[in-house]
Amino acid sequence: MPLGRRDRSPRPHLGPAFTNVFTANLSSSLGDGVARVAAPLLAVRLTDDPVLVSGIAAVALLPWLFFAIPAGILLDRIDRRHALALANGVRTLLALGLVALAWTDTLTIWSLYAVVFLYGAFETVYDGAIRAVVPSIVRPADLPRGNSRIEAGEITVQNFLSAPLTSALFAIAVVVPLGVGALGYAVAFVLAFFLPAAAAGEHRTHVSDDAPVRWYRQVADGFRYIWAHPMLRPLWLLSTVVGLCFSAATATLVLFVLDRLGVPEAWFGAFMLVGAVGSLVGAAAASPLKERFRSGPVMAVANLATPAALVVMGLVPVVPVAAVLLALSFGGTTVWNIHVMSLRQAVIPSRLLGRVHGTWRTLLWGVMPLGAFLGGLLARIDLTTPLVVGGGLAVVVGLVGFRFLARLPNPEDVGTA
Repeated sequence: MPLGRRDRSPRPHLGPAFTNVFTANLSSSLGDGVARVAAPLLAVRLTDDPVLVSGIAAVALLPWLFFAIPAGILLDRIDRRHALALANGVRTLLALGLVALAWTDTLTIWSLYAVVFLYGAFETVYDGAIRAVVPSIVRPADLPRGNSRIEAGEITVQNFLSAPLTSALFAIAVVVPLGVGALGYAVAFVLAFFLPAAAAGEHRTHVSDDAPVRWYRQVADGFRYIWAHPMLRPLWLLSTVVGLCFSAATATLVLFVLDRLGVPEAWFGAFMLVGAVGSLVGAAAASPLKERFRSGPVMAVANLATPAALVVMGLVPVVPVAAVLLALSFGGTTVWNIHVMSLRQAVIPSRLLGRVHGTWRTLLWGVMPLGAFLGGLLARIDLTTPLVVGGGLAVVVGLVGFRFLARLPNPEDVGTA
């Protein structure tokens, strides 16, 4: 489609299968949101050691380093509807187990660590499965629209519903929000069985008698596919470097907001909701922007505007300015994520989606703890330094990659290999 030209034909509905996936993801997101708020709140009740409390966040990320690729292999070998059911079924049981431990007053910080780690392990299965199912039931041209709706649903449930709901219910009884989280996973577990056969993937045509040997060979399949692809390889490397810089820039954002901007602790949650609003606007705008300007130029601008907003935030540490720039940064990140995901889903063959997604996330999310550590070191100089340095480096990367990104096609204009 030429630049600036709009398709005036009515958009078709995404279909009942997508409605099922969207609803199941909303329910699962409720469980995720409850778990992410409940875990640190529980940790604070179990210990006053700040290292043990902060360890909850590290334990939640560790499974992505260890299980993202094995989860991807699993997704390419089994019915993806069963993978969705497996992930949410196990997380339902974990949530119920947490309820039992809290109810009997036998929960310890170490058992909480174990539950959080297992949650994360099965989140790698669920996240890969939901991303692999969408292109099986949605046309390539509609991938940005479908991903936008899923992203908007997750943001709404996790930021505007789960966080305040969990905090409020904790004041009543610890087991109440934990029970709500278990119910969310249980509903998503049931809905997985009502997906059509198209959502299963192409696993049946790729399982043979030498499956045990092929299992080990498949560990590197995702890497080989990305590295051999002229579009995915530079996009993966660029995404990883930007992710490292972004992680460094935002690692001490809470201290910047509280200590440098002077936002009272009681208002911190409300201030961060500005970012969630920006994410919602970005999710709503991603597909229309693609129709108006094409995916490539939209991605190039989003990749540049997002870190630039962080730099200005660090240079002008004033609450109203920071609030607007936070919304812009979060919105740009959401637009970027939607379009990158849509392009990957359109380019990668269904039989490889799990492995490639797992490999992509392993490197991208694996560098983020390193970025957070570097951001912490920069914050020792000044709380604005991570924003200026981390954001500034990301701007440089965005300028270097601008031409490459601007030439990227729409999802419907690429073919799978």
